Amino acid sequence: MSRSIVRQSKFRHVFGQAVKAEQGYDDIRVSKVTWDSSFCAVNPKFLAVIVESSGGGAFLVLPLSKTGRVDKNYPLVIGHSGPVLDIDWCPHDDNILASCSEDCTAMVWQIPDHALTRPLSDPVVVLEGHSKRVGIVSWHPTARNILLTAGSDNLIIIWNVGTGEPLISMDDHPDLIYSVSWNRNGSLFCTTCKDRRLRVCDPRKREVVAERLAPHEGIRPMRAIFTRDGNIFTTGFTRMSQRELGLWDPTNFEEPIALLELDTSNGVLLPYYDPDANMVYLCGKGDSSVRYFEITEEPPYVHYLNTFSSKEPQRGMGFMPKRGVDVSKCEIARLYKLLDKKCEPITMTVPRKSDLFQDDLYPDTAGPEPAMEPEEWLDGRDEDPILVSMRQGYMPPKSRELKVVKKNVLDSRPTTRRSMSTLDTNSLPPQLLERLLEEIQNLKATVLSQEKRICDLENKLSQYTNGSA
Repeated sequence: MSRSIVRQSKFRHVFGQAVKAEQGYDDIRVSKVTWDSSFCAVNPKFLAVIVESSGGGAFLVLPLSKTGRVDKNYPLVIGHSGPVLDIDWCPHDDNILASCSEDCTAMVWQIPDHALTRPLSDPVVVLEGHSKRVGIVSWHPTARNILLTAGSDNLIIIWNVGTGEPLISMDDHPDLIYSVSWNRNGSLFCTTCKDRRLRVCDPRKREVVAERLAPHEGIRPMRAIFTRDGNIFTTGFTRMSQRELGLWDPTNFEEPIALLELDTSNGVLLPYYDPDANMVYLCGKGDSSVRYFEITEEPPYVHYLNTFSSKEPQRGMGFMPKRGVDVSKCEIARLYKLLDKKCEPITMTVPRKSDLFQDDLYPDTAGPEPAMEPEEWLDGRDEDPILVSMRQGYMPPKSRELKVVKKNVLDSRPTTRRSMSTLDTNSLPPQLLERLLEEIQNLKATVLSQEKRICDLENKLSQYTNGSA
């Protein structure tokens, strides 16, 4: 008598659940740009969504706690002159966000901790180097201030945003680049391209170290991401337009480790990868479901786990880094599903009866500290991410200001400060002028009193240190 053996896995019973309506984000005018980007980026502090806007490109940044209906006059980030195509939060600073646009530029923004009170239009740095629209931005996983951009000019540029300068430029792609993904330590990245090739690139050698023609035989767009083991997970289409996923060893591209047909649908499958659990979540644009799989070392290597289904089709998706999930509820992932007019968080949970911290579900995860500086990475050093424990729940550090140091001092002229004598005082109403002058006098008096207090304290300190007190 034969008996089927059930595969043992702690993630076999993971289930997805949409949060209550009041914990979502309503009245968001999600962008209608025809570009296969996720349109959404999220981290433990903020949710960012690319939105419709007239006269250029804009995106919305909300603190995660600001749930419910979003005021239609809520301030936007509005620096781009063309539609925004992609956004990505910096893994080493939860207040830094990169964006790219049809205006041929990428921009880096410093988002204040509190909610925006007025539109943000001044980026920390503007990255200009592409001759056509820029469709992809991706931060380096372990080096500080390293950002990759890919444009419709088939060019990949790697920048040091701390100086605003391009470090590396690669023109190995003859056609439109669909996706870019760094490996775990940022020594390599993989790309998919309209020429139907999957490439593995070494940016510091400026060369393609491995490539495979047509990992999926269809001509529709492909996506590829590196797994923690150094393999590459791909999504694409068969010759008969069926959606398909594959797992490949970049050191031997001849045969796939696994190849699995899914269904017949038009939407490109966007993969979101959790390196701690070795799980992949597949979200198709226009689908109303999220499929999730576990990658293991045993055949068939890619194991289907389950599907989360809802009624409305998704326009995009955001994926929370592991340090932003709720460990007290055994939540192992959280996705932010974009609908036409709102954003709906979906929690992925492992059912457990115990209230204690589950060590097996939460190994140490990548933290916010960079493992090296840009110069070290450029000189050939490789480092894995610096890990942090999830045992006490994750507490984000205080925001650090991103300082951009231009090598040419003329490029960073300070903004001109107008003196009172150059102001046209005749154009101000008398009451307002009086109030302004009075406020200036009060501020001067406050500064003087503080300076006096500092002098007194310094004198007292010097007395103590000289032994006279």
